[in-house]
Amino acid sequence: MIRWLFFFAFFSLVQWYAFQAIKTLGFSRWLVYIYFGAIALIVANFIFHISTYSRSIGFTPAISLASGLFMSLFIFQLIIIFFLAFEDLLRLPQALYHYFADSKGEQYLPSRRKFISQLAIGLAAIPFASLLVGMIRGKYNYKVLHYALEFDDLPKAFDGFTITQISDIHSGSFDNAKKVNYGIDLINQQNSDVILFTGDIVNNKAEELLPWKKAFGRLSAKEGIYSVLGNHDYGDYVAWGSRQEKEDNLQLLLDTQKEMGFNVLLNETKFIEKDGERLALVGVENWGKGGFKKAGDLEKALTDVNPEDFKVLLSHDPSHWEAQVIPHPYPFHLTLSGHTHGMQFGIEIPGWFKWSPVKWRYKQWAGLYQEKNQWINVNRGFGFLGYPGRVGIWPEITVISLKRSKKEV
Repeated sequence: MIRWLFFFAFFSLVQWYAFQAIKTLGFSRWLVYIYFGAIALIVANFIFHISTYSRSIGFTPAISLASGLFMSLFIFQLIIIFFLAFEDLLRLPQALYHYFADSKGEQYLPSRRKFISQLAIGLAAIPFASLLVGMIRGKYNYKVLHYALEFDDLPKAFDGFTITQISDIHSGSFDNAKKVNYGIDLINQQNSDVILFTGDIVNNKAEELLPWKKAFGRLSAKEGIYSVLGNHDYGDYVAWGSRQEKEDNLQLLLDTQKEMGFNVLLNETKFIEKDGERLALVGVENWGKGGFKKAGDLEKALTDVNPEDFKVLLSHDPSHWEAQVIPHPYPFHLTLSGHTHGMQFGIEIPGWFKWSPVKWRYKQWAGLYQEKNQWINVNRGFGFLGYPGRVGIWPEITVISLKRSKKEV
């Protein structure tokens, strides 16, 4: 209750400041009514969905939309507050000076400058519009990223072998079947040798995947489709009626993926063999820092793997790479992860600049990283969660070509 009182007090302060900017600009009465009417609808919708939220249901597209609209509005207003509060730091000392310096002791407060209000609203409109466009178009703005990685010890039979990686489907968030099927077609059009999915196929429950089973069942690759589990796939974020209910949910998830043609790797390895040589696909369950599930077991997964085998590791959380993968006695040539979504928000200029707030949480958060002779690719995700959109960090389909070094090993 105290938290809600604090929230409403702070939110009221935000509205008061935002109103100061609008009043200074002299908008007509009807525009002010429309503005506050829109705010009332967004806030009421958000409060309704939050108050009726149930962990037994989890995040739905409707809840995500309500949260996304509220977040867009709140960021818009916070930026306005930043400028107006900064101006007040200049206005208040002037008022105090005039109050004490004036022999009559009359109160004086310089009027708010129209330019500051215009600047505040103008700059605040940029992220506000970006977040709205990200909700309308960004979340399905699929990008295919191509990489070629060279290794001295890649088996000759696998020179030119191609991998398509997808991650973080979060099927419970989808709200446009046409766009999702377009993304699935893009994956198939890469015509890769193998498709590897690195976890989080649902938000909370296996039943979220059922309406999309046929669509993702269309995926195909010459050497098959392999997947691992992410932290959302275990049902840990749902209040289950019993332990058995939770176990049944996980089993349904595994069975559904199998029906779709996905080979789920649960701390195990599958070998792809060509011309008497082999490539090891090592798949571990989720292992992550910061309170996330640690079910991944590298030793168990490596039971039938030799040190000299060329290894591609599927591990959902990139924090696993530095914590256990790099220090491991066996070299893992390529690790594929996801999990971060690139926070679904950031700025990227390919080859020049890449930034997102998520970099303060994860050292490896999007794209390729190298440590000596080991690589990791952190996929930005196919779907979305929470905020129902993407700004600057687009949904990703990664295509990686493995190349054998020209020099002899």
